[in-house]
Parts: sequence; C-alpha cells; structure tokens
Amino acid sequence: MSFDLAARLAARRAENLYRQRPLLESPQGPQVVVDGQPLLAFCNNDYLGLANHPQVIEAWRAGAERWGVGGGASHLVIGHSGPHHALEEALADLTGRPRALLFTTGYMANLGAVTALVGQGDTVLEDRLNHASLLDAGLLSGARFNRYLHNDAASLATRLEKATGNTLVVTDGVFSMDGDIADLPALAREAKAKGAWLMVDDAHGFGPLGANGGGIVEHFGMSMEDVPVLVGTLGKAFGTAGAFVAGSEELIESLIQFARPYIYTTSQPPALACATLKSLELLRSEHWRREHLQTLIRQFRQGAEQIGLELMDSFTPIQPILIGDAARAVRLSQMLRERGLMVTAIRPPTVPAGSARLRVTLTAAHSEAQVQLLLGGLADCFGQLGAEPSHA
Repeated sequence: MSFDLAARLAARRAENLYRQRPLLESPQGPQVVVDGQPLLAFCNNDYLGLANHPQVIEAWRAGAERWGVGGGASHLVIGHSGPHHALEEALADLTGRPRALLFTTGYMANLGAVTALVGQGDTVLEDRLNHASLLDAGLLSGARFNRYLHNDAASLATRLEKATGNTLVVTDGVFSMDGDIADLPALAREAKAKGAWLMVDDAHGFGPLGANGGGIVEHFGMSMEDVPVLVGTLGKAFGTAGAFVAGSEELIESLIQFARPYIYTTSQPPALACATLKSLELLRSEHWRREHLQTLIRQFRQGAEQIGLELMDSFTPIQPILIGDAARAVRLSQMLRERGLMVTAIRPPTVPAGSARLRVTLTAAHSEAQVQLLLGGLADCFGQLGAEPSHA
C-alpha cells in the first residue's frame, strides 16, 4: 500500500483549487515585486502599513545588537527575556487586562488556549466560519465539539442547552474571508446565561477597530467579564510576528502551566519583541492611520457599488468580492495581475463551495489614487469577463 500523492495533486488541479506560492522579492507594502513583476498589491494583512516602517526596522536592529537574534530556549527555561516581558505588559495595557502572554504564532495561541482550558467531558462551541486554527484547536482539545450557524446567537443558544462540563464559546472577532464582525454582545449574553466562557480571536480587529486600535472588544465597549479570553496576532496590523492571549491573572498562569504549544516552543527572537513594542507605540499614537484606512474603505465600497460588484457586509479592511465559481475567480485574479494589480482569488476549501471570491485588503499605506487604480482595473476586468463563456 502506498500514498497516491500524484492523484491527489492532479485532482486538486482539475478542480481549479491548486495553490502556488507567489515569490515576494521586495518588502511588504502597496508596491511590491512578485515573481519578478512590479505590482500594486491589495492582498496583505499589514493593515496599518507598519511591516516596513523605518522606526520598527530600527527597533529590531537595535534589539538584535542588544539581545542577539535567537530566543535560545522556551520561556520556561531561559528564553523569557526583558523585551518579551515588556511587550506582554504593553499588550496587557492595550487590552485593559491584568496580563498578556506571548506566543510564537497565532495558530499556536489558539491551540494553546483552547486545549489548556477544555478537554474530555467539556464542550467547545465554535462559529461555522472560524479560522482553521480555532477549528483545529476545538477538534484537538478532546472536548465535545460543535459548530453553530455563522454569527447566530440563537443557534449558539440551542447548542449551549446540550453542552456538558466546562463550556468554551469560540469566535473570530473579524472573519478573515468575509470581513464581517462577530456580534459579540449577543454571543456574550448567551454564553454568560449558561455559565460558559467566550473566547475571541481578534487577529484582524486589533489596529483597525476601536477608538485606540484595541480591536473588537474596545469597539463594543465590552469587559473582561464579557470576553474572558482575548487572542490577538502581531503579524497583521502590528506589522511584525507572533501572537498573544490577554486575560486574568489566573487565565495567564493557567496557560503557562497547561498550554503545550507555549511550554514546548522556543521563544520568539527578543529583537522581534523590540520591533513590536515600537509598532504598538505607533498603533496607539498615530490615529491618522486608522482614519485614512476608513476613508479608503468607504472609497472602495462606493466605487465597487457603482461598478455593480457583489461585496460582502464589511466595514473592515477586508473587502471580498463574491464571484462564486473558482475558475472564474482565478481568471479575474490573473486578468488584474496582467494590469499590474495583485488581488488573490480565495477558493474552497478555505471558503465554502460556490463562494469563491477576490479578497481585497486595504491598508493605511495605500493612497486614494491607488484605490482608484484598483477600481478602474476591476471595472475593466469585469466588463471584459462578462462577455466570455461561463466556466461553471
């Protein structure tokens, strides 16, 4: 018996679902070089334009000179250095919580938090459209795992009725493929009524949402009692890498004791924490970044509506254009690229069958002129493709 990998790969190609890695040959930003071609990119998650910010780069450089380039060990051995500790304190302050805990990636933060909090005999209830890392965490926890209808508090309430043991309700803050936000007040009400805890992964909300960039919990003015477990990633609006969980003293101490992805992983480079401290400072002080981003989002939505594109219900930097057919989405992405515009086609299994889309992401580093170029390209491509035979 052998693994027929060639057949699996051939089937994926035949379904227009084969993925390939574009090779980025420049720093992140609106204007990039990909596979040797200069492009205007609308597909990264660097929402506040900090990934290539000179002050953040300088903070990393100075951090490397002071602390070296490797974490050297896990946090619990000798890998927890001064910059890590300072960053945790700054993230706790940003979120208004007693403690925060650094993880090396968002995937690990989600796996660590869910598997440390629930296990056999317990229940995990998750939104149907949650990120893969949250769904994997629920499955790996060993708890009874169920998914409620997307952003549907009534559906959650029905599943809470059947929950056993400690119950954790888990949702994305901003849904990464649709750009809509979780109805946290309604979800928190249902969870509290049944004595369940609510965990929010606000990977795409920190930075763009909230008066001070504090994300969806700040946006809704909610407390730690409403959302006991708050997860954020640092590789998006913060422009660096890593993730964190913020919460009570007891939560963070429990994760240090029981979260296996935390315990058994080498810490991130301390210099990276230095860079993130600088980007956090910019995120909090330079309010113009969020304001400019909101201007671009309004401009894009109005322009797309005039073209007649089918947008999704989103006021965040994630602005998906629903296409439906995977082959058609890929073709549109290719046509845009021929015009020097990079917008990724998102296909199943990342999104449900029949809901392939172009996922436009806007950042504070884009200009209004660049967004207008994108709208012009979309109008041309959709006009041209309308005359072509359907690939459905």
